[in-house]
Amino acid sequence: MRLCSLAIANFRNIRSAAVEPGHRFNLIHGCNGQGKTNLLEAIYLLGSPRSFRPSRIPDLIRHDNSLAQIAGNVESGGVSNNIRLTIEAVGRKVEIDGKGVHKASELHGKLNAVVFSPDDTDMVRMGPESRRRYLDRAVYMGDLGYLHCWHAYQRILKQRNHLLKSSDRSGLDIWTEKLAETGAELVERRIGFVAALDIKLQRYYATIAGNGESARLSYHSTGVQSTERQQICEELMLLFNRQQRTDERYGTTTAGPHRDDLLFMLDERLLKTFGSQGQQKSFVLALKMAEMENLQEVFGEAPLLLLDDMSSELDADRNRNLMEFLTIREVQVFITTTERSSALLSNAQHCAIFRMENGNLTFEGK
Repeated sequence: MRLCSLAIANFRNIRSAAVEPGHRFNLIHGCNGQGKTNLLEAIYLLGSPRSFRPSRIPDLIRHDNSLAQIAGNVESGGVSNNIRLTIEAVGRKVEIDGKGVHKASELHGKLNAVVFSPDDTDMVRMGPESRRRYLDRAVYMGDLGYLHCWHAYQRILKQRNHLLKSSDRSGLDIWTEKLAETGAELVERRIGFVAALDIKLQRYYATIAGNGESARLSYHSTGVQSTERQQICEELMLLFNRQQRTDERYGTTTAGPHRDDLLFMLDERLLKTFGSQGQQKSFVLALKMAEMENLQEVFGEAPLLLLDDMSSELDADRNRNLMEFLTIREVQVFITTTERSSALLSNAQHCAIFRMENGNLTFEGK
């Protein structure tokens, strides 16, 4: 999987940029606030319906412009496609080879990308919502059916919450059953993904840390102990019925898959509470490596890797371990840093160097 060319117009602070990335490593350097992360976001959006950064659609369009465009030529599965994304205040439009895309399935898998950024390390210390957001995005990348299930659950949840706020709660039992059924599928898919990722995470963390610590990843669902859909559904019904009075009092569904959490554990203790900053970074980096391997198993080829602000995120040992991981894999990498001579690339071959300044991208050679 490879991005062969990229053109950007009026996206965030980037007025215009056109680039032919290197097929292996690409280093984008520049001071903070110049648009390096915006460039990675543009690449990510070519293959994903959502950004890896929380934002409103109008925020993606450069000031005093009515629309932004991102276009790229991508190779996946031996097939070349031209993807064009047009962003306007009212929404976004995707075209593949000049034809409009109306279903997520048409874009899914065309350009997979895994991102490692400072925000990912922050999710260790933040509340469950940030970890669920990561989980939902990661599961969808390799499981197209998950997006349909997630949207269905959100629609049913919205309807149930509407009834909980209403004085007329007729039909609440029906919507509760629907929520349990759809929620059971959601939880089952999440549990399966987390179990597969956990095995890979343990291996990569051992490689990165090298100190005998045991890293684990687990899915925490209130009231759910089972892993099979029918049993999960029954347990969710018990949970919703048990919480119904509380839900009616507050006018919202107070428990369920929309409140679940992803637990990061180190030596059987919560990483959030007991892990050092270095351990948290090692854990998240191992998580991203595991995510890459999972996508390669699903699609038969490695996704792109977008490494944001590496000069602040990784020390020398983690740099070395990361490069050892990447150099033996056919993966295209985009790295942003404040330093041109990043230690990340001390042993890298085939590296294209770019400078980002005030939204302007300049090629500086290989």
